[in-house]
Amino acid sequence: MNKKIIFITIGIIVGLIALNVPVSKIAGSAQSFSLFDLIAPSFGAFLASWWGAISVILVKSINALFTHQQFDLTTIIRLFPLALGAFYFGARKSQKLVALVPLTCLILFIFHPEGRQAWYYSLYWLIPLTTVFAKKSLVLNSLGATFTAHSVGSVAFLYAFNLSAEIWIALIPVVFIERIIFTGGTALSYVLLNSLTNWLADKLSWPNVKKLVKSEYVISKQLLTNL
Repeated sequence: MNKKIIFITIGIIVGLIALNVPVSKIAGSAQSFSLFDLIAPSFGAFLASWWGAISVILVKSINALFTHQQFDLTTIIRLFPLALGAFYFGARKSQKLVALVPLTCLILFIFHPEGRQAWYYSLYWLIPLTTVFAKKSLVLNSLGATFTAHSVGSVAFLYAFNLSAEIWIALIPVVFIERIIFTGGTALSYVLLNSLTNWLADKLSWPNVKKLVKSEYVISKQLLTNL
């Protein structure tokens, strides 16, 4: 069986479970971030950026269907930030294309009347524009991925609901703490999933799955030097 089909199937199952494990409330919303928000970028690393992004959208869509969620504007908006975060996390060569996402979001935010009054909120998205040149670092790549997802979600909510400048300004310190936690969670979850995949590939003699593993991020004595 093709290694990508194997991982997509396993990933969808794991993703559907993780989606139902809440982590924290979304500021200004009744919805919550879930464990899936932490592990979703790993899809991009295992499957390459485009397939990872598609897999994230599949997981979110299947979950919405099984849980009988209404495909309202909020649900549709939340399909894409994680997918583009996974795209950022998994991309290794297309630096200009990857950087285009947060850059476009920054411009769109400032062009909006409310966003223009809170323009300094969008300075957070200079982070993924910088970390795109340090993608060999797992921590910096995780930081860039989580702020890429943040940029897409923020701009989508700004244009969809016309949130006031006061709300965005009030969210600045909240975002800092939230995204630091998500960075650590993304890096840690990737190491755990990568190590588990490595163990399963060895135990079950799956050479195709073994190719998905990044040996430098398997739990070992040398791991800290690769972060």
